[in-house]
Amino acid sequence: MTGFKDRIVRAAKLDVHLYEEVEADKSAMGQAMSVVVLSSVAAGIGGMGMGAAGASGIPMGIISNLVGWYIWAFLTYFIGTKLLPEPQTHADLGELLRTIGFSSSPGLIKIFGIIPSLGALLYSAASIWMLVAMVIAVRQALDYKSTWRAVGVCAIGWIIQMVFIMVLFFLFGGASPPAG
Repeated sequence: MTGFKDRIVRAAKLDVHLYEEVEADKSAMGQAMSVVVLSSVAAGIGGMGMGAAGASGIPMGIISNLVGWYIWAFLTYFIGTKLLPEPQTHADLGELLRTIGFSSSPGLIKIFGIIPSLGALLYSAASIWMLVAMVIAVRQALDYKSTWRAVGVCAIGWIIQMVFIMVLFFLFGGASPPAG
């Protein structure tokens, strides 16, 4: 398990070599999913300190984060390989799932959202850190030379994902969209 912990730390340190490593390691899918689950649990616990749903919301948070991870990875794959590829771009969905999964590593500090008066700041910092990690993960997985292209692919995918989630929420969840 030391290798797994090391990968989490390296991913959080934004180590581009780690993202190349997990991109190539087909056996790392379980680890990538584990990072998403652990990050989701940390976010659920941290969110309780900021008035979120409480412990009962953690299982739903894990499921929604796993589904969101898959949807965003699929969108990133499609946008990055079909709509906005660079000449050297070559990737498959598994490569994106693994790299994006590990980009959730900084989310482990969201557990500190339970700390009064400091939690919200740490929670927000973790979210920004995760976004930066995702841009790096996408850049590496899609073999982009341009970080800005990776930013664009992530932003387009995020917007489409949010619209999709809002439509689902309106259809199945309630009368108004979730805040934030």
